[in-house]
Amino acid sequence: MKKDFGKLFGVILLSAIVVLTTYLSLVTYGKKGKEEIKMINIFGNNLLSKEIYMRFADLDHSSVYNKINLNVIKKRIEEHPYVAKAEVKSDGRGNVDVKIKEKDIYAILLTKAEPFFVTSDFELLKIMEHTTYSDIPVISNFRLTEKPVPQKLYKTEDIIEAFKIIDAARITDTELAKRISEINLKNGGDVVLTFSGINYPVVFGRGSESKKMIYLSLVWDRINNLKAAYQNTEYIDLRFNNEAYIGSRENTGLI
Repeated sequence: MKKDFGKLFGVILLSAIVVLTTYLSLVTYGKKGKEEIKMINIFGNNLLSKEIYMRFADLDHSSVYNKINLNVIKKRIEEHPYVAKAEVKSDGRGNVDVKIKEKDIYAILLTKAEPFFVTSDFELLKIMEHTTYSDIPVISNFRLTEKPVPQKLYKTEDIIEAFKIIDAARITDTELAKRISEINLKNGGDVVLTFSGINYPVVFGRGSESKKMIYLSLVWDRINNLKAAYQNTEYIDLRFNNEAYIGSRENTGLI
């Protein structure tokens, strides 16, 4: 009887040791497996400050760091409408780097209600408070085929035409592209472009975007070299094949 009791006690003791060892292992693994976060650094941002992105993601207080992990940080940052992708890395010492890739803003769509950003994928984005940007052209007087809705695609014939003009400018001359301030689509009529630093419009028309942009670049080179001769320029008209009309208060020149 004593022998059986001894065996039973040994089995119980062994089981208790196994259970205790397993428990301690799991607790230790949990502590090691959970990333300790002390600081979160955001970079790659242009449209908004780091502080605003942190506030949006509810990461602006270090008191929440012990409740989150790298996946949570990535998910929260990527929920922002401006963010296309976020890469999150830890150095293993509590410092987390978040590299933001913002969406490619192609233009500002000017509507009667409010302006919207338009991305390279034709997605509309509400322009948020404290957003900073430059060298982004405005698209105006487009034909309204449907109501613009934030975070929805808006790929109409007029918007595609405007994008072709922007693409042609970017390929031809990056400085020329940066100076486009407005693409007036004239509700389906001939497109008129306005450039920053230039006090006259360019009647661009529709179609042959690349060809016209190359020609416009050449015309401006000539105007800049002969400023005195073209100081009274009132407009440039590119609607004609292989020709540009330069209108002035005195006469209309053809080059």
